[in-house]
Amino acid sequence: MAFQSPVIVQSSRAVFPKAVLWLPHVSGGPNEAAIKKINESIRQGAQQLVADQGSLEDPRSEMQGFYEVKTNEKDILSLSLYNYAYTGGAHGLTLQQPLTFKVSTGQSYVLSDLFKPGSDYVNRLSDIISEQIKERDISTIEPFDKIRPDQYFYIADRSLVIFFALYELTPYAYGFPYFPISVYDLLDIIDENGPLGIMAQNN
Repeated sequence: MAFQSPVIVQSSRAVFPKAVLWLPHVSGGPNEAAIKKINESIRQGAQQLVADQGSLEDPRSEMQGFYEVKTNEKDILSLSLYNYAYTGGAHGLTLQQPLTFKVSTGQSYVLSDLFKPGSDYVNRLSDIISEQIKERDISTIEPFDKIRPDQYFYIADRSLVIFFALYELTPYAYGFPYFPISVYDLLDIIDENGPLGIMAQNN
């Protein structure tokens, strides 16, 4: 695969009553239309997080948004948008929206896109996560069975990181439970032309 420079990710600031959001703005890719598509997806994702947090009518309410870039190489951009809001009650709530793109086309990926059609990726990943829960002695709200077919994920270097929302798997105090899985443990089921296949290449 030919070398492709990382895209430029800069922070843009959006302010509205009781809220400050720092959002990623992408530039510098090989395809202007693709970059526009990526930035639109990021904007929509940030708007959805704001909507999911609900009303800021409580006088004490506040909202903060930020992001983290997980991978920016080999034509793949993977990042997470975060939104913390206090809307009343005992504590605030943080939401996370991961987004993974092919930079040259603007294509975004859901978890099933990373694997060969027909592969039993749900049970394969669930078995690995179940073992990590035991090894790491993670207390779950209910016994873990399996991930959703569209479970949250991002890509970090040569790992697929599966994670769960607050309260989805573990008590609030655990924060987001993350489960990194090496792409080399999934070589037989990943789509060789997809993001994990690209990350697995030694170049």
